[in-house]
Amino acid sequence: MHLQNTLELLPDSDPVAFERLLELTDQGQFELIYPDDLKQGKIRLIYMMNDAAESFLAFEQARMKGKYKKDFEGEIEAELHLMKDQQEYGLIIRQAENVFTLFFRNLTVETRLYNYGEIGHFWISGYEYLRQIEYKASIIRDKREYLGNDFCNETERKLAELADFPPLNYCCYPSVSEQYIFYRDDPWSPSEEAMDVMEELLEKVDDRRMLRILRLYRRHPYKVLARYMARMFHRSSHDKIVDLLQEMIVEAAKTYPKRRLQTDEKVRYEKLRKKAEMRKNELESQGIRATIFCEEPFEAVRDSVDLKVYLMIWKRRTFNRKVRIEEII
Repeated sequence: MHLQNTLELLPDSDPVAFERLLELTDQGQFELIYPDDLKQGKIRLIYMMNDAAESFLAFEQARMKGKYKKDFEGEIEAELHLMKDQQEYGLIIRQAENVFTLFFRNLTVETRLYNYGEIGHFWISGYEYLRQIEYKASIIRDKREYLGNDFCNETERKLAELADFPPLNYCCYPSVSEQYIFYRDDPWSPSEEAMDVMEELLEKVDDRRMLRILRLYRRHPYKVLARYMARMFHRSSHDKIVDLLQEMIVEAAKTYPKRRLQTDEKVRYEKLRKKAEMRKNELESQGIRATIFCEEPFEAVRDSVDLKVYLMIWKRRTFNRKVRIEEII
């Protein structure tokens, strides 16, 4: 049920923001970014966060009665009311036995998009360059699903489709351990949109052999063919399609700004980046390809991710294309 059908909103209210609030509370999700003080009268609720975007619902002119338990884990219950004076809302949240009320005048959406082109997480070993493609396609798809097509550029819309392409998604090259994977219904079934994008890209790089296999896979989308195609992606003979995907990710992400680092983080990053560039130049002088990646904390919430810089070092050409990851210290 749409929220505006059950509650009369104040004239300047944003229905989209209230829809998203309903979505979160229906899912039992409620993680506030609570400021040190409420002089600005704003409290933010996390809507979605990943390396590509940070989006929040902002309670404007907010005040709280009761106490929010930041470390609470469990189901929440929520009730939203328009107060009798018709000047503000009251959101009652139950965290088990703990109850608090958030009073606010308005609810708005705040969204920040970021450059994720050089972001790299190396949680799973083996063919890390393919796992990074899987990861980027996944976070772009999440950005599109949560925020909408308008928050993705044309290249991102194509890359997002590949999150539903089993030879290259979490079915074959998961970037996270299994406990963190959200399996969709029938995960081994590729979408037609994903097939169309991959066919377009294979035609662009003129990889005729993989194109033939893709067309066979389109007619017979069996798991055995998905695994066969997955192996083709790490063969040196099919390096052009992988290189194209990596280039597309970097170019698509360039349209967004980089995250702002705190002063100490910025100093540390510049130091590590300089060392990485020197190491990269050293390797390339020996004819060895190297790519710089980094991990960085979210901007709005300082999470457990530490600032790190890595080099992805490509091993000399072999039948299977392999890399090794070197952390810059």
